[in-house]
Amino acid sequence: MTSRYQCNKHCNEVIRSLGVLDLEKIGNDSNVSEFVLLGLSSSWELQLFLFLLFLMIYMTIVLGNFLIMVTVWTDGHLLQSPMYYFLSHLSFIDLCLSCVTVPKMLGDFLRQEKTISFSGCLAQIYFLHFLGASEMLLLTVMAYDRYVAICNPLHYLTAINRQLCLQLIFACWCCGFIHSITQVILIIKLPFCGPNELDNFYCDVPQVIKLACMDTSVVKLLMVSNSGLLSLICFLVLIISYAVILMALRTRFLQGQIKALSTCASHLTVVSLIFVPCVFIYLRPSCSFSVDKVFSVFYTVITPMLNPLIYTLRNADMKTAMQKLRKKHVTFCYHFEG
Repeated sequence: MTSRYQCNKHCNEVIRSLGVLDLEKIGNDSNVSEFVLLGLSSSWELQLFLFLLFLMIYMTIVLGNFLIMVTVWTDGHLLQSPMYYFLSHLSFIDLCLSCVTVPKMLGDFLRQEKTISFSGCLAQIYFLHFLGASEMLLLTVMAYDRYVAICNPLHYLTAINRQLCLQLIFACWCCGFIHSITQVILIIKLPFCGPNELDNFYCDVPQVIKLACMDTSVVKLLMVSNSGLLSLICFLVLIISYAVILMALRTRFLQGQIKALSTCASHLTVVSLIFVPCVFIYLRPSCSFSVDKVFSVFYTVITPMLNPLIYTLRNADMKTAMQKLRKKHVTFCYHFEG
């Protein structure tokens, strides 16, 4: 009787210990502490080429946008103009936006294991959407600025005054913050139990949602209503604004038409490069295509590089202000050396 009791006791302890081990194993599997980024390519030779290419692009982004900010902030005439005031903030956003993804991508090109921690992934999502949404809203504000300047030039400076500019910039940052914190809340409540591979070179909501071990249909719907509709609505507002501007240009003189058309063309180029990829990606979270990475490169790397080129090389006022800044720098260096 005693031996039978001891045997049953021993068997129960074994079963209990096995159950604890299974639960611990399941608990460990359900804790994803990092994600593996598959990147743009698995070929070492291609990765080295892409590293050199994107390094040059990143240097162009940093130097170009920094030069625009310094030029506008040191030139009193440009700083008083609402358009250039908004442009300096756009350059600041582009500079910060490129720092969210490009340095990590450059480092991953040179290492075999491309991983990012869960907290680092959340931080990347937060800043990417914070700066991205702020930029979209700022471009919408810039379209309104051009609309007033072209369609109502006599009241432009009174309508778009400095106080209104500050309020619009503040509203862009606040809406960007609300949008990004909503995206983080969508992700942070999801359980992840593997696999942990993201088919991209950075963390973003559509790829991370696919790895959750639960039904994410509601989350995908919220993402579409948040990111997708934000991109689509801003894009439609911009297209309508520029269509109204082009309609108003029909009654203007030829010289004024050319200058206004040049400005609108540069703005539409930037708008298309940002909004088309975003609408393409965020309005269809349930499916993915091989070109998604190409679209991601466009609005995280290419657009921040093209902004300084489009807004400076096509703008006579910016080129004149940069020449003055260069002359001041040369004069300062001459006196300092002397």
